[in-house]
Amino acid sequence: MTSSPTALASHLSPVRLRLLVVSLLTVSFLGALDHTIVSTSLSTIAGELGALDQLSWVIVSYTLSATVLLPLLGKLADGLGPRSVFLTSLVLFLVASLACGFAQDMVQLVIARAFQGLGSAGLQLMSQTIIATVTTPRERPKLLSIIGAAFPVAILVGPLLGGLIADNLGWHWVFWINIPLGVVALALAVAAIPHIDGAGRKPFDFGGAVSFTFAMVALVLAVTWVAQPETRLGATVLFVVAAVAFGVFFVIERRVTDPFVPLGLLRNRTVAACVTLGAIIGIGLFSIVSYIPTYVQMAYRTTATVSGLVPIATVFGMLISSLFSGFVVSRTGLYRPFTIAGTALAAAGLLAMSLLPPGLPLCVPMIAMGAVGLGTGAFMSLIVAVVQSAVSRDSIGAITATTNLTRQVGATVGTAVIGGVIGSGVVARLPAALDPNTLTPQVARQSSEATQVQIATVYAEVLSPVFLVLAIIYGIGIVAAILLPAGRLPEHEVSAEAEVDPAINATLDAARDSALESQPTATPDPRSAPRSLTSKERP
Repeated sequence: MTSSPTALASHLSPVRLRLLVVSLLTVSFLGALDHTIVSTSLSTIAGELGALDQLSWVIVSYTLSATVLLPLLGKLADGLGPRSVFLTSLVLFLVASLACGFAQDMVQLVIARAFQGLGSAGLQLMSQTIIATVTTPRERPKLLSIIGAAFPVAILVGPLLGGLIADNLGWHWVFWINIPLGVVALALAVAAIPHIDGAGRKPFDFGGAVSFTFAMVALVLAVTWVAQPETRLGATVLFVVAAVAFGVFFVIERRVTDPFVPLGLLRNRTVAACVTLGAIIGIGLFSIVSYIPTYVQMAYRTTATVSGLVPIATVFGMLISSLFSGFVVSRTGLYRPFTIAGTALAAAGLLAMSLLPPGLPLCVPMIAMGAVGLGTGAFMSLIVAVVQSAVSRDSIGAITATTNLTRQVGATVGTAVIGGVIGSGVVARLPAALDPNTLTPQVARQSSEATQVQIATVYAEVLSPVFLVLAIIYGIGIVAAILLPAGRLPEHEVSAEAEVDPAINATLDAARDSALESQPTATPDPRSAPRSLTSKERP
């Protein structure tokens, strides 16, 4: 038997809700872990499968499918209900993980990784969509922050766990470890996730879906290949293809009644601000995290182990502030102060990174990047809860997918651009005696003191403008946060009309309070007997 979202928000028992959160947290962790656990096993995988030249496709295939198909998954969730999409994604993820471990060559592994990425995207997206469907707007920030904690934890433990598994059990178990945890999560999900009505079948926008998918595949491949000289020409062609495909997509979306990506919702100020903040998270933080360890090793002359302290400080900051803001907003309903303070703190941290000279104690960049993590975490999960409350029920899946999509595309494009800037900048500035193709942190530490200082100065000169640009991007985020309408997330479900914008609820509350205060207070007649208020007189 299916249930309406309003009934679910009111009647889901606390025990069932806890089981639901545990299940969603487990699968979210598995999906996030597969972004990070494979990195330390890549060289082992390439060596055993004999395909070093195809190594990047192990990552690209996963990221590509997880990014491109987000809008399709969101539309399916709105039409069929998120439960069926979630369970299908989980089964697909487990089957693909099994296939990855049994892969006999790189082609098989890349295909299996593409399906694994698709399943992972469904798990991440449906976890957020299900929480939005079975809880009230006020409960969402707390629960989304708990589920969102899976991502920073996966960043911390993924590389270490992947290395331990590859060294002791073999690289196959990097993928097979998903099976036992996934089966437990599947059992919990079947029991805990209620049947949720979808909006039913609607005319599917095949033209929009095909043109968007074509454009996104071309864009992701282009930004992935543009930094490599041997594939730069192909990347240029793909950029042109992506631009043409996006043009066709926008023309189609303006003419269909039910567009593949809900661009019309961007006219809502809350939606536009939250989607912008999602893109800024991808560009401003996720794109730089992977380059921080190398920067610290070169500019601060540390070992690889010690350099990991800086991203750890960033991730811990994200984890702490995300949980804190989620719990506080669920209690108070006030969300806008966290977006403003968070973007400002992150911008300040990146600005500080752009001004730091090389050679300072390592605690200084740790504090600066910790501030970036604290600032970003303050609104990372929060904007999902806010944007879900700003649209009607039949658009929650689509708008959640759009918010995640902008963050993912921002991270992909930002990572490629920053990688190209760092590569070309370092090559242009290195002393002639050093070969950039063989320069590693170990080689740098074995060089003379004067050469180490030169290398540190080069990396500082190259990365300082990058940090400054990212600080400016977060500055744009401050503007978006200020433009976000003020208000409180409602404690209970509201009508479809009031769902259009959470600020409407604050406006209605203020108008009601003002009307009550303006009413004259009548002096009671002591001779009259007490009576019950009529329905019209009750507040």
